[in-house]
Amino acid sequence: MIDLTIHEAGRERAIRRARERGIIIPTFAQMRDPSRIPEALRARLREVGLWDVNPLNLFRITWKNEPVPFGGGFGDVNVLEFPPALTGVPARIIALVGKWFPTGSHKVGATFGCLVPRLVTGQFDPTYHKAVWPSTGNFCRGGAYNSALLGCESIAILPEGMSRERFEWLSRLAGEVIATPGCESNVKEIFDKCWELRRTRPDVFIFNQFEEFGNYLWHYAVTGHAMEEVLARVMGPKDTYRGVVLTTGSAGTIACGDYLKQVFPTSKVAASEALQCPTLLMNGFGGHRIEGIGDKHVPWIHNVQNTDLVMAIDDAACMALVRLFNEPAGRAYLMRQGVPEGLVERLDLLGISGIANLLSCIKFARWYELDESDVVLTVLTDSMELYGSRLAELRQERGEYTERDAAADYSRYLLGSTVDFMAELGYWDRRRIHNLKYFTWVEQQGKTAEELQAQWFDRDYWTRIQQQVAEIDARIEEFNARVGLI
Repeated sequence: MIDLTIHEAGRERAIRRARERGIIIPTFAQMRDPSRIPEALRARLREVGLWDVNPLNLFRITWKNEPVPFGGGFGDVNVLEFPPALTGVPARIIALVGKWFPTGSHKVGATFGCLVPRLVTGQFDPTYHKAVWPSTGNFCRGGAYNSALLGCESIAILPEGMSRERFEWLSRLAGEVIATPGCESNVKEIFDKCWELRRTRPDVFIFNQFEEFGNYLWHYAVTGHAMEEVLARVMGPKDTYRGVVLTTGSAGTIACGDYLKQVFPTSKVAASEALQCPTLLMNGFGGHRIEGIGDKHVPWIHNVQNTDLVMAIDDAACMALVRLFNEPAGRAYLMRQGVPEGLVERLDLLGISGIANLLSCIKFARWYELDESDVVLTVLTDSMELYGSRLAELRQERGEYTERDAAADYSRYLLGSTVDFMAELGYWDRRRIHNLKYFTWVEQQGKTAEELQAQWFDRDYWTRIQQQVAEIDARIEEFNARVGLI
């Protein structure tokens, strides 16, 4: 459960800070449906850039932003559909697009779900606490951004091997940036740094995305609802929604699968990870290059009982498709294979983890032998806007990208995708994965074996968390009323 106990002194200081800085906080209901936002606020947003450090951009934490960098309004959920000419499978693969959030990633929503309940209850005091955002990339960016919008100081923690663009952006916004050893899969080192901060700095408030149920809840309530709307919009009378496929990372986004299973009980939830670090698939470990997903453990907030399939994606495939999708020779080759020019021009909407999600959907479609009436959903967490340096590194490392390279990558990694490194989960397979939480969370991170057992055996454990949305919205509305700016 998310602790919603009121700390009146801290809340009063947070209210004063919000009043001084002109901060109004949106509700989950408004993030699901921006038509609920007062017209006066929507009018003011027409003068605000999508990435501006302006409290009004809290109201742009939604999948429904108009896809423009400045002054946009709201519309339908932003999606991209990938045709068989690109994927090599007949199934309809549709992805929600994360670029059109502030910061260029939907992780800004997950951090909202973590920070705002603590802020509006007074547990987090913006005049005293510093918000610590441990992450493999986009979560700490979203956390630093929301902290700035909400009048809070922030500390970002991420592995030193992450892209240069992330560090440059964070240096401008976070109060402090801490680089820990390793790459995307070195999550333990991030956790160790958090414990060091807890011991030495009493003013820190750590929002660990791998254990914060606000991360889970935001995706359950907002991303899941957005996906339901997409299905209502795109599915014809003969179409069938088959499942959502996602790289797990913190296991926040995959919470949308819990929502979708309640609406579509026969649908599947598939979790994907790097082949170089196949923790869910084979209790494995290692380093990889799929930026933005963390591994070597099972996140505390992953509802493993709802996971039907696990798979692993070779990071070499992702890096090859970065070039195919973004190099001129690669794009020209794709158009000659019948991929529509309009889609080719938008392939930069896929960051590295987005490419992994696309590849995972293709494997999912092959595993279940889906046809043109089957719909599969996924998410593009961020875009190539955050990985320009990676593309430059690949050019320097591998030389010019030619038509021959494009033909090889298209045939091998898209048309040639197979059902290797996949496992459909039965009861005891899920139980095995769930039990892996013990070694990280009970032995290392201070959770109890009793709660670990409750996650599995208490039928209402996850439902109680899901039902907290209404209470959080009530707390937000009460906070805004006391700030007095609406």
